[in-house]
Amino acid sequence: MSFGKMPIDDLLQIANAGGGFRLDATHRYPDELMQIATAAKNGGATVIFYGMSRFYTNDLIRIATAGKGAVIFED
Repeated sequence: MSFGKMPIDDLLQIANAGGGFRLDATHRYPDELMQIATAAKNGGATVIFYGMSRFYTNDLIRIATAGKGAVIFED
């Protein structure tokens, strides 16, 4: 199973445990990405979200704020 098809709860557990990953965010909601970003911050992981060009700047700021340096955006 790819990370893109994993349920949000599984991704949160991985990030909380300190596991970083690269995730296709194309079909994810900003609130889900915020949750993952927060979990990565808390777990000391880095997550890379790609497919981010469809999101508004305000969404990117909210996700980045939730992650506090634990998030990298890719187009």
